[in-house]
Amino acid sequence: MFGKNKVSRIQLHQGNFLEIQEIFATIQGEGFNAGKPAIFIRLSGCNLQCSFCDTDFDSPKKIKVDEIIQQVEELSLNSNQQRVRDLIVITGGEPMLQPIAKLCNLLLRKKFKIQIETNGTIYRKIPLAVEIICSPKTTRGKYYPINPNLLKRIKAFKFLISANNPNYYDIANYAKEQKKIPIFIQPIDEYDQKKNQQNIQRIVDLSMQNGYLVSLQIHKILNIR
Repeated sequence: MFGKNKVSRIQLHQGNFLEIQEIFATIQGEGFNAGKPAIFIRLSGCNLQCSFCDTDFDSPKKIKVDEIIQQVEELSLNSNQQRVRDLIVITGGEPMLQPIAKLCNLLLRKKFKIQIETNGTIYRKIPLAVEIICSPKTTRGKYYPINPNLLKRIKAFKFLISANNPNYYDIANYAKEQKKIPIFIQPIDEYDQKKNQQNIQRIVDLSMQNGYLVSLQIHKILNIR
């Protein structure tokens, strides 16, 4: 968390198990599916170290894919045993570090919709039905380049924006050039009311000037994870 995580490497195995931080039911708070009940599969490990990252993904458990599917199916049901959660969000950390294709295929066979949230630096071959949301990050004042194979698959960009951090004051130029990929902008939560209000004003200005889509973390407004 907050840039103190170890830098993880790409894992090369068959994907019969994955290193999982947590699996939980919630409401998707961001992007295209904001407001939709969802099940999050948070994988452990990241290849980057972002100082503002407030997510714990560094204490994994190895779980067999069949057991993951079982947990997901249980969480998809309400108290009346009716399936009310069809959206699966695979996130991290950086989910592309692990071989997730087998998990994705099994979930699709169960008629779940899958969304993956990635920083865009790594590409893995995964089913075409999986939606990829790319949230680029920076290093030394420049955005990391997007893997060219991944770029062909991106459904939307999501940029974190800060009025106080020059590295996140604007979106990447390469996203501006992709006219067919929608761009969401989201204020960074800096745990400072004054800074957060400035960040909100910054995304309002960017949206009004450029037509970007505004994304707010409604799960935080709802006080759920």
